[in-house]
Amino acid sequence: MAHSPSIPTATPGAKMMYLIKRKPTTSREELVAHWFANHMPLVIEAQRQAAAAGRLHATRYIATLFKPVADGTHPWDGVAQLYWGRALPKPKAPFGIPPTDSFQERAEPYWQWATTEYVIIDGPLPTAPLTLNAPFPTTRSGFCKATRIVTAKPGIDYAQFYEHWLTVHAQNVIETMRSVGGFRYVVSHSIAPREEPYAGMSELYFPNEDALAQFTTRLPPDGIERYVDLRLPMLGSDTEMVGIP
Repeated sequence: MAHSPSIPTATPGAKMMYLIKRKPTTSREELVAHWFANHMPLVIEAQRQAAAAGRLHATRYIATLFKPVADGTHPWDGVAQLYWGRALPKPKAPFGIPPTDSFQERAEPYWQWATTEYVIIDGPLPTAPLTLNAPFPTTRSGFCKATRIVTAKPGIDYAQFYEHWLTVHAQNVIETMRSVGGFRYVVSHSIAPREEPYAGMSELYFPNEDALAQFTTRLPPDGIERYVDLRLPMLGSDTEMVGIP
């Protein structure tokens, strides 16, 4: 008798998401330059000071840079992810009003989004600190990453949806990824999905674009379409910026 897949263990704490989009007057290159050189060091230092003072602080800080989608546009330029011991409360205003650094001057105001992370396939994702400059922030590449920001259909039962995602759908993804050489799969669920515009995020890592293409072709339906709007594009990337490993 076949057994249903068990729900994976969640990463402790909360994974706070910050979806980033540049202003119309800002080039993508300009946004990324100020993000890496000016904003990330400030965030890193703020977390160091908070930790030294015994205050709540982020223990990891990763930013993914998204490529344009098929029509050449950038729905989002990237996402920052900070890992905290607990979910942070919603601020009264988005970040960047008023701007506090050169990056925020060039990015649209952005909100934080609290999620619970599940690492379904824990494949290697090495980080090499810099040696000729400050160790962090640094970058990593050499992979093909596919990120989907998940929007739920109206009126669904979120408990049923999340269970289906973490069991039936996740097992489907695992088997298909392994058949094409995919090596890392991370799912993040909104902690308060009815209060957020998105239900969650999936992040899949492959050795190259051919493996991703094979995955997309081979993945069979499993019922997830009953719960989610699949019209949102998959966001591709091959570079991550690492602030706190």
